Amino acid sequence: MPEIPMFPLGSVLFPAMPLALQVFEERYLKMMGTVLDAEESEFGVVLIERGSEVGGGDQRFDIGTTAQVLQVEAPDGPLQVVARGGRRFRVSKWIEEEPFPRAEVEFLDVFDPGDVPGEELVLTENVVRETLEYLATLDLSLPWPTDIELATDPVEKAWQLAGISPLGTLDHQDLLTLDSPGELLDQTRHVVSEALETFKNTRDSGLE
Repeated sequence: MPEIPMFPLGSVLFPAMPLALQVFEERYLKMMGTVLDAEESEFGVVLIERGSEVGGGDQRFDIGTTAQVLQVEAPDGPLQVVARGGRRFRVSKWIEEEPFPRAEVEFLDVFDPGDVPGEELVLTENVVRETLEYLATLDLSLPWPTDIELATDPVEKAWQLAGISPLGTLDHQDLLTLDSPGELLDQTRHVVSEALETFKNTRDSGLE
């Protein structure tokens, strides 16, 4: 099984989604040096289940996504890294943490564009954008603009819709584990619709 450097985070990385990191811990600076020397310049990202991003000793979920490094800048201060989500994987075995976290992984199947149901893709995009637009009316700080441009590739777009959905990290992790684009779109739409109803009910209760 392939062995890749790992960067546990407090957020979920989806395929086709951007990732911006500020790297300052010595072990991850060493990791980035190794990553940049490699032909594919990629590392794995998994969600931390318990613990902190800093210092180690955390517990981690076993399904994550590779991150392809696109840009690195070294201003005064932390290393600035821009990457993009690639392939999903399941961790088979964690390897000792020194000099940085590594794991043996099994790559999961890549979705086929032909398996993406076009009608559900449109419906899911409408629900996600409607929810983002509603939250924008509440003057909430959102990580993604309501008119964000998404990929034309249907598989990438399905993952991006999951990625920009205003959900908690555990909901995002659940979406990352799904086995087909149909399941991904259906579950994204379902969970986001529930979240929208919760937002509206909470607001209405506050106005009474």
